[in-house]
Amino acid sequence: MFAYIIRRILYAFPILLGVNALTFSLFFLVNTPDDMARMHLGTKHITQEAVDTWKEERGYDRALLWNDGAKGIDKVTDTIFFDKSFSLFAFEFGQADDGRDIGADIEARMWPSLAIAIPIFIIGILVNVTFAMLMVFFRASYLDLSGVILCVILMSISGLFYIIGGQFLVGKTMQLVPVSGYETGFGALKFIILPVLIGIVSGIGTGSRW
Repeated sequence: MFAYIIRRILYAFPILLGVNALTFSLFFLVNTPDDMARMHLGTKHITQEAVDTWKEERGYDRALLWNDGAKGIDKVTDTIFFDKSFSLFAFEFGQADDGRDIGADIEARMWPSLAIAIPIFIIGILVNVTFAMLMVFFRASYLDLSGVILCVILMSISGLFYIIGGQFLVGKTMQLVPVSGYETGFGALKFIILPVLIGIVSGIGTGSRW
């Protein structure tokens, strides 16, 4: 089990590098920094000086992948690709165009997401494994057949239906929990119960069957 975990962690590095390279290509090769500058500044009556100033302010005036004008290791490090990639892997996300700190925004908003994702992950695994073991234990019985039919039905329903149906039935009709919103501390429980329940129920079909 430990070797499997290490192997999966090692697999993550080339995947992250590949995703980073693909994202960089979409942002900087399909649309050049000059194109981005003109889209931000406007397509009419824009001088090249304004474009160059916009690029310089954001560090986009350097070479993309390889800097022929630099010496030694700077040929690689003094590029947009290295600077942006290194900062991302160091969790330095910079600032948005309006001056907001992107890292601070992520830090402030990730806790509600984790409050929903972690319970769904842990409880979902327990529910899926338990349901799957019951079907295996009662293999070739009516319980097994009923479980398979239920899993197929649950897999056939769109996740959006679970969300809308859960909000309408539990939140609006029965008024057991709020339809939307969030609070800090223990007040968050009433807001995360419904999303966690929807996430667990919607994943039973796929998680138990496969």
